[in-house]
Amino acid sequence: MNASFWVEALVALLLVLSGVFVLVSALGFTFLRDFFLRMHPPALAYTIATWCVSIAGIVYFSALGDGLAMHHLLIIIMLCVTVPVTTVVLARVALFRRRMAGVANTPPALTPPHGSDSEE
Repeated sequence: MNASFWVEALVALLLVLSGVFVLVSALGFTFLRDFFLRMHPPALAYTIATWCVSIAGIVYFSALGDGLAMHHLLIIIMLCVTVPVTTVVLARVALFRRRMAGVANTPPALTPPHGSDSEE
């Protein structure tokens, strides 16, 4: 059982597009000087690249099978849940380390305003 030429061409295009996103992200990563500048763009590019690969899998295996092969959406769903959480955790760790090292221009830790305690 073979897929048609157009299905294979679309899958190849999506896979090449995925590789381009990762390559451009890796090249751009070298030009960003700070950790906080490096956090967000690569995560977006890798997420878009993973979308391309997952959509290519859906298209290819749907063309080979009897119906839609939607199990590739699980990859996308897991990525949409884990990438933002990981980004926030990494940002908090980096801020903590900068504060402990005494790096200038680091935002201070958030503290509750004075007088808002529930000690009444």
